[in-house]
Amino acid sequence: MILFAYPLMLLLLPLPFLLRRILPPAKGLHGDALRVPFLRDLSDISIRSGKKWQVSFANDEKASNTIGWLWLIWLLLTVAAARPQWLGEPVRVKDYGRDIMMVMDISTSMREPDFVLNRRRIDRLTAVKLAADQFIERRKNDRIGLVLFGTRAYLQSPVTFDRQSVREVLRLMDAGMAGNSTSIGDALGLALKSIRESGAREDKIIILLTDGENNDGSLSMAQAINLARNEKVKVYTIGVGAANAFVQSLFGMQIAMSGGIDEAGLKQLAEETKGRYFRADDTLGLQKIYDEIDRLEPSANEDQFVRETKDLFYWPLAAALLLSFLVVFLRKKGV
Repeated sequence: MILFAYPLMLLLLPLPFLLRRILPPAKGLHGDALRVPFLRDLSDISIRSGKKWQVSFANDEKASNTIGWLWLIWLLLTVAAARPQWLGEPVRVKDYGRDIMMVMDISTSMREPDFVLNRRRIDRLTAVKLAADQFIERRKNDRIGLVLFGTRAYLQSPVTFDRQSVREVLRLMDAGMAGNSTSIGDALGLALKSIRESGAREDKIIILLTDGENNDGSLSMAQAINLARNEKVKVYTIGVGAANAFVQSLFGMQIAMSGGIDEAGLKQLAEETKGRYFRADDTLGLQKIYDEIDRLEPSANEDQFVRETKDLFYWPLAAALLLSFLVVFLRKKGV
C-alpha cells in the first residue's frame, strides 16, 4: 500500500497556474522591448518567402512543449514533497514494558522452618524460592534482575530477558551465603544503581523481600527510602515469617520468639515510592502476594503490531532533477 506522509502538500499543485493568472507578466530589465529599425524588413522577407506562419507555429510549439515539461517537473516535486511511502503488512511484535528487580534476603534467619508445604514443614527460603520461581515464569515479556543480600548485598543478575538464568540462581541460592546480618539499605541502593545503569524503561519496579530489619551496612533505612523516592522506582516490600518463629533450644525444646521484621520501615518504603507492603506468614499467603503483584503490574500485551515503512520520495525527486537537466540541455540546443 502506498500512502502520503504529508498529503496536504498536494494542494500546491495548482500554485503556478494561480500565480500566472493573478500576477502581471514580467517585463524586461530595460522596460518595453527595444525598437529594431530593420525588423520590418525582416518581416517583409519572411512574408515573401512564405515562411512567416511556419516559424511562428514552430516557436509556439516549442513554448508549449517547454511549459508542459515544467508542469511535469512541478508535479514530480510536489509529489516528492508529499513524501510517498510504502507500508508493508502488519507484523506482531512483543511490547516489553517492565524491568523488575527482585531483592531477596538470604541471611541465616531465612533457614527458619516456620512455613508448611504439603503438610511438611519447610524453611522460609524454600517457600520464597517456589513462589518467586512461579512469578518469574509468568513474566514472559519483562526483564528480570536479582540482588541477594545478608551482611552484604550482591548483584546476581542485572535486568535481563534470560529468565532461565535468573531462575537457576534462585534454585542454587542458600541462606547464610551472604552473611548472618541484614543490610536492607545497601541491597536497595545496589538494586537502584543497577536498574539505573541498565537503561531501564519508565515502567520499573523493585520487589524487596526480607524477614528482618536493617541492622548492618552503610545505608540506613531512611537513606534508602530517600534514594528510591528520588529515582522514581516503585518498590513493593514483603515481610516474611510467622508471627511467632520457633527456634530449637539446647534441650530440644521449641521456644517462640518474635519475627523481628521492621514493618514500619517496609511500609514507609512502599508508601513513599507508591508501592505496597505485604506480610507473608505462610506458604499460601506468600504465593498470593506474588499473584497480587502480578495483577497490580500486569505483563505487557503481545497484541502489538508494526508495519514496515519505506520512503519513496526520492524517485519523483530524482525524475524531476533529470527532467530539469534535460529541459536546460534542449533549450541550449534550440530544440
